[in-house]
Amino acid sequence: MATEILAAVETRKAYADILLDHSLSRFSLSLRDRALLTQMVYGTLRWRGKIDWDLARLLQRPLSRANPYLRNLLRLTLYQLFFLDRVPDYAAVNEGVELAKRNGGPRAGSLINAVARRILRERRDLCLPDPHADPALYLSIAFSHPEWLVRKWLDYFGREETEALMKANNEESPLTLRANRLKGTRETLRATMSVEGFEAVPTSWSPQGMVVKSAGAVNDLPGFHEGLFQVQGEASQLIGYLLDPKPGERVLDACAAPGGKATHLAELMEDRGEVIATDISVQGLEKLKENVQRLAIKSIRPVVADVSKGLKGTLAGPYDRILVDAPCSGLGTLRSHPESKWHREEQDIQRLSKIQKRILQEVSPHLKPGGILVYSTCTLTREENEAAIDDLLGSNRQFVVEDAAGYLPRRAESLTRGKYFLALPHKHNTDGFFAARIKKVDE
Repeated sequence: MATEILAAVETRKAYADILLDHSLSRFSLSLRDRALLTQMVYGTLRWRGKIDWDLARLLQRPLSRANPYLRNLLRLTLYQLFFLDRVPDYAAVNEGVELAKRNGGPRAGSLINAVARRILRERRDLCLPDPHADPALYLSIAFSHPEWLVRKWLDYFGREETEALMKANNEESPLTLRANRLKGTRETLRATMSVEGFEAVPTSWSPQGMVVKSAGAVNDLPGFHEGLFQVQGEASQLIGYLLDPKPGERVLDACAAPGGKATHLAELMEDRGEVIATDISVQGLEKLKENVQRLAIKSIRPVVADVSKGLKGTLAGPYDRILVDAPCSGLGTLRSHPESKWHREEQDIQRLSKIQKRILQEVSPHLKPGGILVYSTCTLTREENEAAIDDLLGSNRQFVVEDAAGYLPRRAESLTRGKYFLALPHKHNTDGFFAARIKKVDE
């Protein structure tokens, strides 16, 4: 199952979490096997760069020439040999050989066997690149990130922080929930979880957040079907507080699917007022509608629209507040989506940057004087973050950046860089998130 998921992730650029959920729902596995499957998939994806570096020194022909199933079976076998203490070496090798034979014949089985046994003999002799000759290449292999991204982060963060960030990216992401404040507090939700035997602890920065330890599906957690919570990362939860919508206001969530932030905005508004939730994805808005119904929220109006082409008809402003949670490279979410670092390429950053700037230029005229616009991303590149704000401010003197610290929950006031909100995995144990709070002033 793990090999099939890894092959699909690579060839179809699919999301590992969706494929995992699908597999776990189709097959009845013990909690132990569910945890092992999850660990093998995410672990292999996290360490794919390092594994491929080692395989390149062991194979007679490039790894890219192998068929996708065999290529990912090789990666998975090496991951078990290098990183899993509880899987005996002989078991990892034998399973790899048998799967290779079943899917590729005796020659494929012989290849897996030869590579694995050579690894076992020579693993102590495998070397990393020289850290002094090329620091970026060394960090790229040692911490399994694309070299182009490492070079970009070295320029953005510096050596010490880049290394700490990459280490954190290779750790597991916690399962974080947001208590539905229309139906209770996180304390009451925590009590509900405890009664059912689930361990839950409050988040450090968000007043509504809670981290839950669970190896099962989210919809099996107590309170899910009753709408007591929404799955949402802690940094993502803080965006709603930064926008600070009030009851009775008209709010635009310009890129809303699947609805984590839109439903939070409605909760903060006490479900009074109107949240126009637009997105280009019909499927994404269907997921938003499911969340809205489950959480029993009435103030959200989903609309299929491409806001990069402007707001027309009933979508036109004015709005009291606008949230632009822009489509981005997602490089702040590598703990939960490690496949993203292998799916993304450097040219994607420039392409997405143009889309982000266009969205800001199209929606900002629809903000009322005195209104607030929050721009946010779950990525960590200058082009998609600060540069997008510079572009907006440079073309319109009506907008000024406000200090994010003044609008975040008290405990989260330190999650800033200058006037901007910036959450980092290695500093705050959250996804990497950037946001700017911008006010439209009278001319």
